[in-house]
Parts: sequence; structure tokens; C-alpha cells
Amino acid sequence: MTSPQQPEPAADRSYRSPLAIVGGLLLLAFAAWIGGDALIRGEGRARWVALAALLLVVPLIAAFTFRPVVRANHDRMTVRNPFRTIELPWAAVSTVRAGYSSEVITKSGAKYQLWSIPVSLRERKRAARFQDRAAAKSGASPDPLAGTMGADRSIAELRQLAEQGASRPTAQGEPRVRWAYEIIATSLAGLVLLVVLTTTA
Repeated sequence: MTSPQQPEPAADRSYRSPLAIVGGLLLLAFAAWIGGDALIRGEGRARWVALAALLLVVPLIAAFTFRPVVRANHDRMTVRNPFRTIELPWAAVSTVRAGYSSEVITKSGAKYQLWSIPVSLRERKRAARFQDRAAAKSGASPDPLAGTMGADRSIAELRQLAEQGASRPTAQGEPRVRWAYEIIATSLAGLVLLVVLTTTA
């Protein structure tokens, strides 16, 4: 007698900010233009200053634009912010919410910002107007997700996953935090080198 097949685990859902990625590409292009020109055409100390500035700035641009992402599946959500990665089993999550910023709160009271899900108050007002018009036409209570976009819809999806997954045996555990030492160390090295170069004759 064959046992019933277990359902395949759902693929991770990813939440990123396209505007942040575009902004990061523009900033990197600008840094490469200015820094590259100084490295190629500069002389003596100017080249070292340009190298130090690039060591400081490029990792920070990557950290704040390309790195942030939230991934979620049936068991957990992983929050990758500029300098930390937080792995949160659903059993450890108290709520996911969006006010002036998006954040997840654990049952122990810890709070983590969701950098990759920026809140747009303009979108929120537009969604509220959409709901009001729909309710006025139909006379029914407005659908809380009707007309929502961006952060509010992403937060609603994450909240639903948290509620559904909290009791799953595979969604148990405590939050785990990992620091992005490669970014921190590279930027600090660039900062130290820049300070030394600009304060010594």
C-alpha cells in the first residue's frame, strides 16, 4: 500500500523594490564614472583617495539598494536588510504590519524593518478612495485588499502566510540573525583608508 504523496513545498515568494534597484544602478554608474576617471587620470594620492572612496561607497550602495529582499514560504520568512539577514519561522512571528514603514514583530517583542517593502502613502490613499467608490456602488462592505498595491498587498500576503504557517511542525523555531560582515568590513576599510589619506600630508 503506497502512502499518499506529500505536497511539494511552495517556492519562495520574493519581495523587492524595483525603484531601489534602478536607483542602485544609477548610483553605481555615477560612482564608476567619477571614481574610474580619478583612478585612470588621477596622479599620486588622488588615485588612492578615489580607491578608498569606492571601497567605502560601493558596498553601501549595494547594501541599501540591491541587498534588501524579503523571501517567504509556508515555513518561514527571511528578511535581508542592508546589514543583517533575519530568518523567522512563522511560529516566532507575532504580526507583520505596515504603518509609516513595513515591519515584522516577533512574539518576543523584537521588531525588524522590511527595507525591501517601502510604504507609499499615496498608494494607500488611492486604494482607500477605490474602496470607498466600490462600496458606494455596491452597498457592501469594502474588500480590505481591493485596489491595494505595493506594500499593503505584500504585507497582507505575508500576514496570511504567518497565520497559516504558525502551527506547522516545520515552521517552529527561534529567529536567527546573521550580520553582513563582508559589507561592513569593506566599507570600514574604505573609511579608514580615506581618513588616513585626507588627514596626512
